[in-house]
Amino acid sequence: MYSRIVNAFSATDAGSWVVKYIASEIDPLLFRATNGRFTSTGIATLPMLCMTVVGRKSGKPRHVQLACHEDGGGWLVVASAMGQERHPGWRYNLEANPEVELQMRGERFAARANLLDDTQKERIWPAINQTIPQMNVYENRTDRNIRVFRLTRID
Repeated sequence: MYSRIVNAFSATDAGSWVVKYIASEIDPLLFRATNGRFTSTGIATLPMLCMTVVGRKSGKPRHVQLACHEDGGGWLVVASAMGQERHPGWRYNLEANPEVELQMRGERFAARANLLDDTQKERIWPAINQTIPQMNVYENRTDRNIRVFRLTRID
């Protein structure tokens, strides 16, 4: 019940504002500090990860908290920006610097990102929507092609 309420709220305009301006600042710090156990809403209501990617202009590490979908030994993350008309900044950082660090519950490790092509995205999109139901709302808010990245652990 709690998960449904939190997830439904995050898909509203007010919830998207809270995520964009408050949770996006707090969650990466909190998630990393608690070894992936907590977010600003308490225990994560979706599968989550914190991705650290090098800024394409600054060269500094940037942390972003994202819902993810596990698929074939990797994780899929969606550059939805909650349906805004502009892609999130982390998308461009990831394309420029695909080697990242992931923090998941109980572990931190290196990974590599690969952009899915439209055919791959179309195949996996229903499963992503099942895992991350907010994507249905975010997809309807924008006309842009929302990009999906596969994150694969580097051994």
